[in-house]
Amino acid sequence: MRVIAGEKRGAVMDAPRGEDTRPTYDRVRESLFGILQFEIASKRVLDLFAGSGALGLEALSRGARFAAFIDKSRESIACVRKNAARLGYGDRAEIICSDFRRGLATLSQREFDIVFIDPPYAAGLYQSAMEELMAQGLLSREFIVVAEHRAKDRLSAVAGYAERDFRRYGDTGLTFFGPGE
Repeated sequence: MRVIAGEKRGAVMDAPRGEDTRPTYDRVRESLFGILQFEIASKRVLDLFAGSGALGLEALSRGARFAAFIDKSRESIACVRKNAARLGYGDRAEIICSDFRRGLATLSQREFDIVFIDPPYAAGLYQSAMEELMAQGLLSREFIVVAEHRAKDRLSAVAGYAERDFRRYGDTGLTFFGPGE
């Protein structure tokens, strides 16, 4: 797996071994960041259910100011730490090994502009994660939340969110949410 674009373009990243993580396919990541290309610079990013950290690290490579990474898997967090260090982003990253609720609580004094949510597809954590982000006050005024999921499982917006876009890439779906009423 490689960084697709930005200052670290082409740099190799590791992914956790085994079946517990599902790294975002390069073509999906490339399309996602093509959509967000003018939204990334100087933004604060949260990579929730981080896995390898590829989404947050790609954002840093493309000019994000800061990225936080949360995953409950120690192997995944070790991989994120290794990737962040290899890319030279250790000083612009906060890496938290925790379930998402406790991890978000530790970030309660921060606001994020862009949040990537990519839990295990079958875990059913999308709405809970979105509700927790809102309850903890972790979203900036003009936030973007991107949820990666099975394309056949369309996601519904929860209170405070509005669906802005949906894209399908084979079996993978990306739903983009912004502030709602």
